[in-house]
Amino acid sequence: MPEILVHIAEGRTPESKKALMKDITDAVVKNFGVAAERVVVQIVESSKDNKSRGGVPFSEL
Repeated sequence: MPEILVHIAEGRTPESKKALMKDITDAVVKNFGVAAERVVVQIVESSKDNKSRGGVPFSEL
């Protein structure tokens, strides 16, 4: 059972996250040859205060 974790900063809409999970599932089905029901996709959201790039919190970018 493939399990895919996606780490993102908070702020995306439920619709965009649902679409992303569907697209990832479709890619895993196509490339790994497994049934869609076997694919687990989990989105892990972080507060923009708890994630940084180059030492600068996303909330300040």
